[in-house]
Amino acid sequence: MSQTTEYAATFALVDTDGDGRISAEELVSLMRNLGDECTEEQAAAVVGAMDGDGDGRISLEEFSRYMSSR
Repeated sequence: MSQTTEYAATFALVDTDGDGRISAEELVSLMRNLGDECTEEQAAAVVGAMDGDGDGRISLEEFSRYMSSR
């Protein structure tokens, strides 16, 4: 199983608008839905840590690469 396939379902839960990228706003929404407070700044830092191409959003490939390194 490829890394991207392994993490695709989790990625899709966070990518609520279905555009194939996770934004800081989507991450904040997820965290709040899980009952955890997360600021825009915290979410932007998380996105920045995973964002390999610098577009300000996380692709499935970037997400998979980050998750498999943990």
